[in-house]
Amino acid sequence: MSPHPVRVVIAEDHAVVREGTREILERDPGLQVVGEAEDGAQAVELAARLKPDVLVLDLRLPVLSGIDAARQIRTVSPETKILVLSAYDDDDFVHAAMKAGAAGYLLKTAHGSEVVNAVHALVEGEVVLHSRVAAKLVRASENDAYVGRSAGVTLTEREMEILRLVARGLRNKEVGHELGLSTRTIEGHFTHILAKLGVSSRTEAIVYGASRGWYSFG
Repeated sequence: MSPHPVRVVIAEDHAVVREGTREILERDPGLQVVGEAEDGAQAVELAARLKPDVLVLDLRLPVLSGIDAARQIRTVSPETKILVLSAYDDDDFVHAAMKAGAAGYLLKTAHGSEVVNAVHALVEGEVVLHSRVAAKLVRASENDAYVGRSAGVTLTEREMEILRLVARGLRNKEVGHELGLSTRTIEGHFTHILAKLGVSSRTEAIVYGASRGWYSFG
């Protein structure tokens, strides 16, 4: 764990929810809430000014929607990881949020500990998806392990397995347990996956695969 607390901004228009989220996060000594936004425009402004490690973002925001805010945040503060915390798991919301650059998507039904763990996981470079969101994002296909070849990209069977498991919302440790591999080995495989796909993040890799039918939405 970093010797410095993870700096977090919360963007949520409902004051009670925003205050509750802050209270949950600040119970963890490794997290520090450095700003709060009531609308999407404020979220972008705080991201640009404070450069937080993580921005917890609702999608239904006034002035500027969460999706549009996420796109702008990726520009003004590219190192900030975006964690969507939403009441909605509609396909359009999920897909748009991931394409906009969100690194995580949790529903507001998640336990406080899940939100805290998600913030830490995002800082460590992982993608975090609520199980219902992951189910909507991907339905793994088990009988076409080399489907990547049809899109002009060659992923090995192992690399495709890892990409699909990550798209289902599993963390590195969980993927390693599933496949009988060490966490370091999983990280190495994913480095190769990113290079082959020509993308820079796990979120982009997941969306890349989904857009080419390597797994199915719905």
